[in-house]
Amino acid sequence: MKERYVSTYHPLHDGWTLTGGEQEDVPATVPGCVHTDLLAAGLIDDPYLDDNELRQRWIGRTDWVYRTTFGRPDGGSDRVDLVCAGLDTVATVTVNGVEVLRSANMHRGYRVDVTGLLHDGDNTLEVRFDAPYRYAEAQRDALGARPGPYTEPFQFIRKMACNFGWDWGPTLVTAGIWQDIGLHAWSGARLAEVRPLVTVDGTTGRVEIPVRVERTGDAPVTVTAELAGVTADVRIAPGECEGVLVLEVPDVELWWPVGYGGQPRYPLTVRAGADTWTRRIGFRTVELDPDAFRLAVNGRPVFVKGFNWIPDDCFPARVTADRLRERFGQAVDTGANLLRVWGGGRYESEDFYDLADELGVLVWQDFPFACAAYPEEEPFRSEVEAEAREQVTRLAPHPSLVLWCGNNENLWGHQEWGWPEALEGRSWGAGFYFELLPRVVGELDPTRPYWPGTPYSGAPDRDVMDDSTGTIHIWDVWNTEDYSRYDAYTPRFVAEFGFQGPPVYATLRAAVSDEPLTADSPGVRHHQKAVGGNEKLLLGLGRHLPPPADVDDWHYYTSLNQARAVAYGLERFRSLMPYCMGAIVWQLNDCWPVTSWAAVDGAGRRKPLWYAIRRAYAPRLLTIRDGVVTAVNDTDEPWTGDLTVTRRAVTGELLAKESVPVSVAPRDAGRVVLPAGLAGGDLLVAELDGERAIRMSAEDPEMHYPPADHDATVEPVAGGYLVHVTARTLVRELAIHPDRLDPAATVDDQLVTLLPGETVTFTVTTDQVLDPVRLTSHPVLRCVNEARP
Repeated sequence: MKERYVSTYHPLHDGWTLTGGEQEDVPATVPGCVHTDLLAAGLIDDPYLDDNELRQRWIGRTDWVYRTTFGRPDGGSDRVDLVCAGLDTVATVTVNGVEVLRSANMHRGYRVDVTGLLHDGDNTLEVRFDAPYRYAEAQRDALGARPGPYTEPFQFIRKMACNFGWDWGPTLVTAGIWQDIGLHAWSGARLAEVRPLVTVDGTTGRVEIPVRVERTGDAPVTVTAELAGVTADVRIAPGECEGVLVLEVPDVELWWPVGYGGQPRYPLTVRAGADTWTRRIGFRTVELDPDAFRLAVNGRPVFVKGFNWIPDDCFPARVTADRLRERFGQAVDTGANLLRVWGGGRYESEDFYDLADELGVLVWQDFPFACAAYPEEEPFRSEVEAEAREQVTRLAPHPSLVLWCGNNENLWGHQEWGWPEALEGRSWGAGFYFELLPRVVGELDPTRPYWPGTPYSGAPDRDVMDDSTGTIHIWDVWNTEDYSRYDAYTPRFVAEFGFQGPPVYATLRAAVSDEPLTADSPGVRHHQKAVGGNEKLLLGLGRHLPPPADVDDWHYYTSLNQARAVAYGLERFRSLMPYCMGAIVWQLNDCWPVTSWAAVDGAGRRKPLWYAIRRAYAPRLLTIRDGVVTAVNDTDEPWTGDLTVTRRAVTGELLAKESVPVSVAPRDAGRVVLPAGLAGGDLLVAELDGERAIRMSAEDPEMHYPPADHDATVEPVAGGYLVHVTARTLVRELAIHPDRLDPAATVDDQLVTLLPGETVTFTVTTDQVLDPVRLTSHPVLRCVNEARP
């Protein structure tokens, strides 16, 4: 008798209600979470505004129940599975009153056979979520406390750690069906696992595809694969469930990181019976030199220009594909080529990795462990292995994924933060980072490198912060040191560094209703989660900028100082190329409106920092430091020309000029020691082939600039305005903030220094009518040496 094959999926996203605490039968959205359902029903205020967050802590200490009804799928299938892609987090699932599943891990999915429980008419599905705090605190009490950065028990539950608050995020401990849920009706066979392992030999691409099938009978199953016109099949005999297909594709086009080549991808289709699995894969190789911590793609070393990525919203179901595309665009438009998915968040969505594949953005994937000692006992050991197996298998097809990393800062914590004494012999995660995770990656995804954690110097007995090997994080800058301290580091790879600044003014004003608004008003303080953060902002101004006179000064100067600090570090690290081969800024994005290290704020607006990073990540960069001009050439062509360096007075008067022929090899840096004749003066200006660097002889308050004098005119154009500014004097760090007039307005550039006689044109994009006088006046148009009344 011929085997009958059926495979249909029925989403269960409609008709849900939510009950918990004093709330009953609240309409619920799935995928979603309790907070967003309560918000949509008008039962809580927006937790992102003012200090509303503080009055919502009860949500994470409450049990919640989601309920819906559904009909039995048609089609006469032999089996119906309930498939839960993501439950957050401690869930008990019942179908028609019968318990079918218990879960305690946000980072994995579940599938359970419910065929015998279904009947004609309405069936009831109920998902009960136990309070996350109660579960985590019970595990802590049973296994013993572990050190961490906060009092919250985030390491005792397999859940997005930053739900419990971070130094940039609110404490909003969620529960809910956060990913798809549905019924899979099938007969004959289904593809339980497909894991393509891609390698390249010369111009031939090879895909080895281990597959695992599940059956409703015991007939043999033929699994087929097709890629670029090449096919293969494997017969899986009765009593067996696994097989391997191999495809060899001649003359493949290689997938490259952005800036190194194109991103061709090939549709791969695998079939078993009526079940079909399809992904787009790319052919490329990736290697890691562990001592230099140098990533090479297709044999070519890549200087990593990266951002750390945190969850883009505290409520993940709100992060759409369009929103991710905007964030990826904001990253790529700076010149970045890598996003590091940080270990205090989650494994990201398919949309995230698909965008990375499409755009050529490399992905460094942390396993979700961050900044704390984690218990290795049950139930955690089994849960960690299950989630790792699922996620490594899920992400294997993506060419953008180039590195698995065991954790964020836990090796540093154990070595330097006094953990051994506090642990008193209890486990802290070493077995995960040095044994379990590398074993899983080695077994399931041997095509990619694994790194135990960051910072890490390549061996457990080495100083994790030895900058001569492996990765380091630099946090004495911002916490205690001036940003000029970046010059003291000669790293191989910097996986985290950054400096804080406030969100864009429109974002701050929309989130904080304080009247009057000040740098220390209650709402501003609440939207600053770093301990002593506002004090560090002012301390960080140091000698670089004058003390703020009012909130407008505070906002402009701290935003400018953030931009300068990060650019200073990037220029230092890039100038060390090829000894240093990577810098990953903390951080690209925010999850809510907050003063933080992000380049793009919680409303998706680009901060001044974003524009500074775009300059510092440019393919060709000039930087002046300690009498040396460094030309960084991160392109495939030589950079040749005459380097011109002028010494000028603060008035702009030319005092000396030298010209030196230079030739910088592709993907390299060249250094020119400045002649003695250029010593002295107020500023140095280096120019080569349209690129420019300016270096002041002292900090701005000591420079005695003439008050800025310039002409500013506004020209209406389709889609907004052109703002032309012509300098009569030196104009230092000119910035325009059109969001103060229209919160939706954007500008194409920021922080431009003009010499006398030079002109810059800003393009302001808006669909509103803006007042030209206000657009070219304080506090919208700002510069460091602006004339004061």
